[in-house]
Amino acid sequence: MPPDDVRRPAPPQDRPTDDHTSVAIISHQVGWWDVHLYVSPLLAAAVSWPMIGTPAWCQLDDTDPAKVAAVYDAAQHWALRVETAQEARAEASRDISAAEDWGAVARGIRRHADAVRSGAYIPRVVI
Repeated sequence: MPPDDVRRPAPPQDRPTDDHTSVAIISHQVGWWDVHLYVSPLLAAAVSWPMIGTPAWCQLDDTDPAKVAAVYDAAQHWALRVETAQEARAEASRDISAAEDWGAVARGIRRHADAVRSGAYIPRVVI
């Protein structure tokens, strides 16, 4: 169980303010390389550390440099996972965008809905 003084990240500020006149825009893009550059010197100083969350890690004193290094190492692995997932989502989005003429699909849906609404097309009812 985490200690009571654990700090959590601030909630996102990308929602309208109370007066609904402005919105703070923040990026959720994660860059592994920047995290790696930051943690590399810290990890080099520790030399070795157990995997975060393992019994060996849990038994370390909270001030042990190896325990802190494991947290930094986990952070860079998390950043890499998030960055690759973001890249995969972006690639999938491009693939979906290129898969169809989405303007034509929308026009077809609109024409069909208009035809049903006007009575020019009566959908079959299967009994």
